[in-house]
Amino acid sequence: MHVAVIIPAAGSSERYKHAARAEGNDSPRSKLDEELGGRPVLHRTVELFTNRPDVHTIIVAGPPDPAEMEEFRTRHADKLAVLGVTVIEGDESSRSQTVRNALAHVPDSCTHVAVHDAARPGVPPEMLERILDAARTNAAVIPALPVADTIKRVADAPELAADPDPLAAILGDEATAAPPARKVTETLDRAGVVAAQTPQVFKKSLFVRAYEAESPGATDDAALVERLGEPVLVVEGDVRAMKITTPADLRALRAMLNLTGPADRAAHKRF
Repeated sequence: MHVAVIIPAAGSSERYKHAARAEGNDSPRSKLDEELGGRPVLHRTVELFTNRPDVHTIIVAGPPDPAEMEEFRTRHADKLAVLGVTVIEGDESSRSQTVRNALAHVPDSCTHVAVHDAARPGVPPEMLERILDAARTNAAVIPALPVADTIKRVADAPELAADPDPLAAILGDEATAAPPARKVTETLDRAGVVAAQTPQVFKKSLFVRAYEAESPGATDDAALVERLGEPVLVVEGDVRAMKITTPADLRALRAMLNLTGPADRAAHKRF
């Protein structure tokens, strides 16, 4: 089993930066540059795979913009080169196109392709072992967790906000409109519903076939395989394999991994 790992890292982290600004950070950086136990999130993610004998190639797809890619290489290329990583340009149009770009760099000798989110640095070794063991005898394997919360479908458009309370204005109280809210249209049965994680591992021939088929709208790589009518096996994921989307996620992951943030360490030990 010779695995090529593709790590898409071409995103702009806009949701992360927006949430950071809302917390008072006037100049937030990419979530992949944030510090996690003394190293950037991206390096932590890559290190999940560097010591595995079945992983033969790691490809990181960086930003598509030339200027942003130059900054990306300045921040990461030296360390990634030490880890044996191939760095390529991603694509601005979509994540799937970024993966497609990376697929062109997968060596012929590789038998399997794994795709892993750059912002999931907390995958524990036992979870990775589960996935790769299952991939030896199954053509498509993904990790997932059962959905514990009640799942509801809501209307696309928000309801119109209510008018300010005129009595509040008369009494001198602040008159504020209710926040926009969306109407529940359906409560879904969560039986058998799981939340997919990464890495998702595929037999290379199947993965290439899935990407050769035009299939817009897929939200992960497994969906492309599903649309071919091929089975996808689900193995148990792990809460530590959470995807960092906001600063709160980063803080939660530090707590789960028992890693302190830079502000909690002596200045000469901060990243």
